[in-house]
Amino acid sequence: MLTKREQEVLKLLCEGKNNIEIAEILHISKHTAKAHVTSIIRKLECRNRTNAAYVAGKINLS
Repeated sequence: MLTKREQEVLKLLCEGKNNIEIAEILHISKHTAKAHVTSIIRKLECRNRTNAAYVAGKINLS
């Protein structure tokens, strides 16, 4: 289960935002943004951020 913040990050990831853009939008550090993306990829059992966005679209998480 993704946290509320991870869901916010995933939505931005699905919009094609990179870690720096995600960090700026959510007012967090780029390291925190990267940690959220890494956690999302792990929780969704994906290979990378592109695959995570694809999976999110398929299961309607975005």
